[in-house]
Amino acid sequence: MAARPDALRTAFSSARIRTRYPLLLGLAGRRLGGLQVVVLVIAAVLAVGGCSSGNDAVDQEAGGQQRFVAGSGSLSEYAPGDRSAAPKVTGELLDGKEFDLAAYRGKVVVINFWGSWCAPCRAEADDLGAVYTATKASGVEFVGVNVKDSRDNAIAYERTFKVTYPSVYDRAMRVALKFRDTPPNAIPATLVLDRSGRVAVVFRKPLLREDLQPTVERIAAEKA
Repeated sequence: MAARPDALRTAFSSARIRTRYPLLLGLAGRRLGGLQVVVLVIAAVLAVGGCSSGNDAVDQEAGGQQRFVAGSGSLSEYAPGDRSAAPKVTGELLDGKEFDLAAYRGKVVVINFWGSWCAPCRAEADDLGAVYTATKASGVEFVGVNVKDSRDNAIAYERTFKVTYPSVYDRAMRVALKFRDTPPNAIPATLVLDRSGRVAVVFRKPLLREDLQPTVERIAAEKA
Protein backbone atom coordinates (compact mmCIF):
# COMPACT_ATOMS: atom_id res chain seq x y z
CA MET A 1 0.00 0.00 0.00
CA ALA A 2 1.50 3.35 -1.05
CA ALA A 3 1.89 6.10 1.53
CA ARG A 4 0.24 9.47 1.01
CA PRO A 5 2.76 12.21 0.09
CA ASP A 6 1.10 14.74 2.39
CA ALA A 7 1.58 12.40 5.36
CA LEU A 8 5.25 12.04 4.53
CA ARG A 9 5.67 15.79 4.33
CA THR A 10 4.17 16.12 7.79
CA ALA A 11 6.66 13.56 9.13
CA PHE A 12 9.54 15.50 7.58
CA SER A 13 8.40 18.98 8.56
CA SER A 14 11.02 19.82 11.22
CA ALA A 15 13.28 22.78 10.57
CA ARG A 16 16.40 20.61 10.87
CA ILE A 17 15.31 18.19 8.18
CA ARG A 18 14.30 21.03 5.86
CA THR A 19 17.70 22.63 6.37
CA ARG A 20 19.95 19.58 6.38
CA TYR A 21 18.14 16.90 4.41
CA PRO A 22 16.24 18.41 1.48
CA LEU A 23 16.54 15.07 -0.35
CA LEU A 24 14.11 13.54 2.15
CA LEU A 25 11.53 16.18 1.32
CA GLY A 26 11.91 15.43 -2.37
CA LEU A 27 11.35 11.74 -1.74
CA ALA A 28 8.41 12.56 0.48
CA GLY A 29 6.60 14.03 -2.52
CA ARG A 30 6.56 10.67 -4.32
CA ARG A 31 4.30 7.71 -3.81
CA LEU A 32 6.39 5.15 -1.97
CA GLY A 33 5.79 1.68 -0.62
CA GLY A 34 5.41 1.01 3.11
CA LEU A 35 8.93 -0.38 3.64
CA GLN A 36 10.50 2.64 1.95
CA VAL A 37 8.48 4.94 4.18
CA VAL A 38 9.73 3.17 7.31
CA VAL A 39 13.35 3.54 6.16
CA LEU A 40 12.87 7.26 5.49
CA VAL A 41 11.21 7.87 8.84
CA ILE A 42 14.04 6.11 10.68
CA ALA A 43 16.57 8.23 8.79
CA ALA A 44 14.68 11.38 9.70
CA VAL A 45 14.52 10.49 13.39
CA LEU A 46 18.26 9.79 13.51
CA ALA A 47 18.97 13.07 11.74
CA VAL A 48 16.91 15.15 14.16
CA GLY A 49 17.76 13.49 17.48
CA GLY A 50 21.09 13.18 19.23
CA CYS A 51 22.97 9.94 18.87
CA SER A 52 22.65 8.75 22.43
CA SER A 53 21.41 9.62 25.87
CA GLY A 54 21.22 8.24 29.37
CA ASN A 55 22.11 8.91 32.97
CA ASP A 56 25.83 9.03 32.28
CA ALA A 57 26.06 10.71 28.87
CA VAL A 58 26.61 8.25 26.00
CA ASP A 59 24.90 4.88 25.80
CA GLN A 60 27.30 1.96 26.07
CA GLU A 61 28.46 -0.04 23.07
CA ALA A 62 26.68 -3.22 22.08
CA GLY A 63 28.46 -5.81 19.97
CA GLY A 64 31.19 -3.33 19.09
CA GLN A 65 28.74 -0.94 17.38
CA GLN A 66 27.25 2.34 18.49
CA ARG A 67 23.57 2.30 19.45
CA PHE A 68 21.72 5.40 18.32
CA VAL A 69 19.24 6.64 20.92
CA ALA A 70 17.69 10.09 20.49
CA GLY A 71 18.73 12.71 23.01
CA SER A 72 16.19 14.68 25.01
CA GLY A 73 16.57 17.79 22.86
CA SER A 74 16.59 19.86 26.04
CA LEU A 75 18.18 23.19 26.85
CA SER A 76 19.27 24.03 30.40
CA GLU A 77 20.21 27.63 31.09
CA TYR A 78 21.37 28.92 34.48
CA ALA A 79 21.25 32.42 35.93
CA PRO A 80 24.66 33.67 37.12
CA GLY A 81 23.82 33.01 40.77
CA ASP A 82 22.79 29.42 40.04
CA ARG A 83 25.79 28.33 37.98
CA SER A 84 28.09 25.52 39.08
CA ALA A 85 31.83 25.67 38.57
CA ALA A 86 33.05 23.43 35.77
CA PRO A 87 35.18 20.50 36.94
CA LYS A 88 38.90 20.26 36.38
CA VAL A 89 39.36 18.99 32.83
CA THR A 90 42.70 17.88 31.46
CA GLY A 91 43.65 15.46 28.75
CA GLU A 92 45.39 14.83 25.47
CA LEU A 93 44.27 16.54 22.29
CA LEU A 94 43.88 14.65 19.04
CA ASP A 95 47.17 16.15 17.86
CA GLY A 96 48.96 14.78 20.93
CA LYS A 97 49.32 18.07 22.82
CA GLU A 98 48.20 18.43 26.42
CA PHE A 99 44.99 20.29 27.32
CA ASP A 100 43.99 22.03 30.54
CA LEU A 101 40.63 23.78 30.71
CA ALA A 102 41.98 26.07 33.45
CA ALA A 103 44.11 27.81 30.83
CA TYR A 104 40.89 29.25 29.35
CA ARG A 105 39.78 30.99 32.56
CA GLY A 106 38.59 34.52 31.77
CA LYS A 107 37.17 33.43 28.44
CA VAL A 108 33.81 32.04 27.39
CA VAL A 109 34.33 28.37 26.53
CA VAL A 110 32.10 26.27 24.30
CA ILE A 111 32.58 22.52 24.86
CA ASN A 112 31.12 20.22 22.22
CA PHE A 113 30.89 16.45 22.77
CA TRP A 114 31.02 14.57 19.48
CA GLY A 115 31.93 11.37 17.65
CA SER A 116 32.84 10.70 14.03
CA TRP A 117 30.20 7.92 14.07
CA CYS A 118 27.43 10.39 14.96
CA ALA A 119 25.32 11.67 12.04
CA PRO A 120 23.89 14.70 13.92
CA CYS A 121 27.45 15.67 14.86
CA ARG A 122 28.30 15.83 11.18
CA ALA A 123 25.15 17.87 10.54
CA GLU A 124 26.12 20.55 13.06
CA ALA A 125 29.86 20.71 12.29
CA ASP A 126 29.69 23.62 9.85
CA ASP A 127 27.43 25.61 12.17
CA LEU A 128 29.80 25.18 15.11
CA GLY A 129 32.70 26.30 12.96
CA ALA A 130 30.78 29.38 11.82
CA VAL A 131 29.95 30.39 15.41
CA TYR A 132 33.58 29.91 16.46
CA THR A 133 34.78 32.12 13.62
CA ALA A 134 32.17 34.78 14.41
CA THR A 135 32.82 34.95 18.17
CA LYS A 136 36.48 34.16 18.85
CA ALA A 137 37.47 37.83 18.66
CA SER A 138 35.16 38.43 21.65
CA GLY A 139 37.22 36.18 23.90
CA VAL A 140 35.43 32.92 23.07
CA GLU A 141 37.19 29.57 22.81
CA PHE A 142 35.82 26.29 21.45
CA VAL A 143 37.03 22.84 22.42
CA GLY A 144 35.66 19.52 21.24
CA VAL A 145 35.57 16.32 23.27
CA ASN A 146 35.74 13.27 21.01
CA VAL A 147 34.12 10.21 22.61
CA LYS A 148 33.97 6.47 21.90
CA ASP A 149 36.04 6.82 18.76
CA SER A 150 39.31 5.80 17.19
CA ARG A 151 41.90 8.54 16.94
CA ASP A 152 42.30 7.98 13.19
CA ASN A 153 38.57 8.33 12.54
CA ALA A 154 38.38 11.45 14.70
CA ILE A 155 41.31 13.09 12.91
CA ALA A 156 39.77 12.23 9.53
CA TYR A 157 36.50 13.81 10.68
CA GLU A 158 38.24 17.03 11.65
CA ARG A 159 40.02 17.11 8.31
CA THR A 160 36.79 16.50 6.38
CA PHE A 161 34.83 19.20 8.20
CA LYS A 162 37.77 21.61 8.47
CA VAL A 163 37.50 21.88 12.26
CA THR A 164 39.91 24.59 13.40
CA TYR A 165 39.52 24.38 17.19
CA PRO A 166 41.15 21.62 19.29
CA SER A 167 39.48 18.43 20.52
CA VAL A 168 40.31 16.30 23.54
CA TYR A 169 40.54 12.60 22.72
CA ASP A 170 38.31 10.95 25.33
CA ARG A 171 37.42 7.47 24.14
CA ALA A 172 36.47 6.39 27.69
CA MET A 173 34.18 9.41 28.25
CA ARG A 174 35.91 10.54 31.42
CA VAL A 175 35.37 14.23 30.64
CA ALA A 176 31.59 13.93 30.24
CA LEU A 177 31.30 12.02 33.51
CA LYS A 178 33.04 14.84 35.38
CA PHE A 179 30.12 17.18 34.68
CA ARG A 180 27.91 15.56 37.32
CA ASP A 181 25.96 18.70 38.21
CA THR A 182 25.25 19.55 34.56
CA PRO A 183 25.57 16.24 32.66
CA PRO A 184 25.65 16.39 28.84
CA ASN A 185 23.49 13.20 28.59
CA ALA A 186 23.57 13.10 24.78
CA ILE A 187 25.87 13.05 21.79
CA PRO A 188 26.11 15.63 20.43
CA ALA A 189 25.86 17.94 23.43
CA THR A 190 27.27 21.42 23.90
CA LEU A 191 28.11 23.31 27.10
CA VAL A 192 28.80 27.03 27.35
CA LEU A 193 31.00 28.18 30.25
CA ASP A 194 31.07 31.80 31.36
CA ARG A 195 34.23 33.83 31.96
CA SER A 196 34.30 32.67 35.57
CA GLY A 197 34.51 29.02 34.53
CA ARG A 198 30.89 28.21 35.44
CA VAL A 199 28.40 26.22 33.35
CA ALA A 200 25.90 28.72 31.94
CA VAL A 201 24.10 26.66 29.29
CA VAL A 202 23.77 22.99 28.33
CA PHE A 203 22.36 22.00 24.93
CA ARG A 204 21.45 18.29 24.70
CA LYS A 205 20.69 18.33 20.99
CA PRO A 206 22.29 19.06 17.60
CA LEU A 207 22.65 22.78 16.95
CA LEU A 208 22.22 25.25 14.14
CA ARG A 209 24.14 28.51 14.07
CA GLU A 210 21.01 30.43 15.05
CA ASP A 211 20.63 28.20 18.12
CA LEU A 212 24.15 28.72 19.44
CA GLN A 213 25.53 32.08 18.34
CA PRO A 214 23.04 34.38 20.17
CA THR A 215 23.62 32.42 23.39
CA VAL A 216 27.40 32.60 23.11
CA GLU A 217 27.30 36.32 22.33
CA ARG A 218 25.02 36.97 25.29
CA ILE A 219 27.28 35.06 27.72
CA ALA A 220 30.34 36.81 26.27
CA ALA A 221 28.69 40.19 26.92
CA GLU A 222 28.19 39.47 30.62
CA LYS A 223 30.41 41.22 33.12
CA ALA A 224 32.85 38.75 34.65
